[in-house]
Amino acid sequence: MLTILKTSYTDTRASDLAWCLGREPQPALAVLDLRLGDAAVQLRLLGASHQVLLEGRDGRCSETVACMPGSSTPLPLGVSKLLEGREYEFAARIETLSRGSFAGRAQELLALVADHPHGLAGTFPGSPHAFTAMLAHRQEGQIGWRTWHAYPQEGCLVATRTRLGARVVAAL
Repeated sequence: MLTILKTSYTDTRASDLAWCLGREPQPALAVLDLRLGDAAVQLRLLGASHQVLLEGRDGRCSETVACMPGSSTPLPLGVSKLLEGREYEFAARIETLSRGSFAGRAQELLALVADHPHGLAGTFPGSPHAFTAMLAHRQEGQIGWRTWHAYPQEGCLVATRTRLGARVVAAL
């Protein structure tokens, strides 16, 4: 699903993004509710980037990647931890592209997500290449999502990848 977000472009630099687990639902400009296996997944586009809410029989997960005033946790390159007994993995990459490459990559990503049944993308007013896009999937008992945050004025594209694995059983 592709939507035009009715808001000003809030996070204007890739370096403004922060990462947080466990944050309460934030006001969303666009939402896509999905059922992936036994889990309810909600992809949320915020004025300041994205939030994913997941709820299943094994527990909950709330991941927010956004410009969050007062946040002391910048966007990490990687996180691996146990979250309610499940394996949580997060990775982020910032890519700097030339103006022409950036425009092409932006169009490619928006086309990938726009028509995907598990995809949500929103473009911001003022630039056709200022967008946030999200794509969720389920594979082999794991739920994951990828996101892309575009900053055309810098030529930066921030890509994240998250995987939430099966419940870890403690060895005796």
